[in-house]
Amino acid sequence: MSELDYRAEYARWMAEPSVDEETRAELAAIRDDDKEIKQRFISYLSFGTAGLRGTMNAGTNAMNVYTVAHATQGMATLIRSKGEDAMKRGVVIAHDCRNRARTFAETAAEVLCANGIKVYLFDALRPTPVLSYAIGALHCIAGINITASHNPKEYNGYKAYWEDGAQISPEQAAVVSAAIEATDIFSGVARVPLADARSSGLCEIVGEALDRSYLAEVEKQIVDPAVVKEAADELSIIYTPLHGTGHKLVPEILTRIGVKQLYTVPEQMIIDGNFPTVAFPNPEYPEVFALGIEMAAKVGSDLIIATDPDADRVGVMAKGKDGQFHCLTGNQMGVLLLDYIITTQKRLGTLPAQPYAIKSIVSTEMATKVCEANGVPMYQTFTGFKYIGERILEEQKKGNTDGYLLGFEESYGYLRGDYAKDKDAVVTTMLIVEMAAYYHTRHMTLIDAMDDMYAKYGCYRDGIANIYMKGLEGLANMKALMKSLRETPPKTIGGKAVVRFTDYLAQTVTDTVTGEKTPTGMDSSDVLSFVTDAHDTIVIRPSGTEPKIKIYLLVSGTTTEEADEKQAAYRQDALSWTEM
Repeated sequence: MSELDYRAEYARWMAEPSVDEETRAELAAIRDDDKEIKQRFISYLSFGTAGLRGTMNAGTNAMNVYTVAHATQGMATLIRSKGEDAMKRGVVIAHDCRNRARTFAETAAEVLCANGIKVYLFDALRPTPVLSYAIGALHCIAGINITASHNPKEYNGYKAYWEDGAQISPEQAAVVSAAIEATDIFSGVARVPLADARSSGLCEIVGEALDRSYLAEVEKQIVDPAVVKEAADELSIIYTPLHGTGHKLVPEILTRIGVKQLYTVPEQMIIDGNFPTVAFPNPEYPEVFALGIEMAAKVGSDLIIATDPDADRVGVMAKGKDGQFHCLTGNQMGVLLLDYIITTQKRLGTLPAQPYAIKSIVSTEMATKVCEANGVPMYQTFTGFKYIGERILEEQKKGNTDGYLLGFEESYGYLRGDYAKDKDAVVTTMLIVEMAAYYHTRHMTLIDAMDDMYAKYGCYRDGIANIYMKGLEGLANMKALMKSLRETPPKTIGGKAVVRFTDYLAQTVTDTVTGEKTPTGMDSSDVLSFVTDAHDTIVIRPSGTEPKIKIYLLVSGTTTEEADEKQAAYRQDALSWTEM
């Protein structure tokens, strides 16, 4: 999106008759704050493959009913370009627990219906994977989800999906973005009252029937149905949805598979977009488990599971030999699940004829090691679960319809099964509990299991360093840093020589010793990767949702101390790149 004359745009919003009085009052309160006005009106929120995400404020560069309607008019343009059949197939719309989420979902429905597009609107909040599943179940052309995932309470977001259940492609996002830019945010957006759309039959409310069919698909993904029942009398589980959408379907699936001792954190079972018990509703953070740890001490549980507000990510704390609870990282959980699925299916004789797993290029190479040891191909994709979904579809088109074992990203996202094309904390929680039950019967916790994995496959340490670049100049600074690293890649990182440099934007892999260049075999993306002579990988990419450069440090060693030392050296060098 191009820059706007922010003062003129502010004045236009203040004078626009269709702007509601609450919004007008909010804008009037900042009339003397030029910096705030500029921040809100310098541009429109950027629409990409991840849709929109921003703070909930009045203005073009924020999430509000006007920017949501504007984006939906762009989606309507894309859908209408596909013809009448696409319009009849329609769009399913869901939302999570965030403040104003229902209003934004209904706004999107009003715009689509005004454009003659059929809408299926969920009756209440739903997990993101249910939305992905519903697109296929209802044979829709697209889906819209109002969610900001695990971001703080001030944020909301708008995710757009296509008929395959995955988020829209870069090409489709470009069409929507161009349509948004060509459309006036007020006069160019069509809307019809929701009551009128419902009475005409153009908007249909959907709900419990989809939950039932979705849970049936989730339950099919269990690996060994007997193991939970075997441990059920002794195994106790603590679960928290962090005030979000997992509150209903996660306990239900666990009950279905035979869990008898399930305890939910009562304070966090309350649906609340203000997330009153946590500073950030992110299951990656140990702090969100505080209430769960208190409950675990009372009931004697050694496993606590948390899902984020839209129930697409899941985090876990388990008890170690020291009697304390420890977090398992997204990478650790991915490796544990992958190893459990493969070894259990081998034991039961249910491993598919052509098995494969998928991970993002920034996720641990320990997963690749697990696959190699078991003769299972590991495919790698860019960050973003839509790429994992695309890879599943590619394999299915080749005739491999049942070989998919697991897909995961280091950022606590996992999927087993192809009923959805986005990460799913509901199915993952079920699998984690099944796996915990298996190890429980062997007098082990998941921390014990991870220690065994390190003994078997080597000591891996996978971390992230972030370079924040906030403010109006942040995007330009991020681009400048990526350009500098691309044009003058470092010869050493952390005292180790770089032996391979991959520029995914240029789609080239360079052997820095011989100078030989080979193609990546992947689409173009603004990502760089460096492999050192110590067999470690450092990946750098701009965040798609936050003003920062993300640096992934994928490190291994013969001991944890060696791996930690190398990672610290890599981190120190990487954080100095802003001085280049």
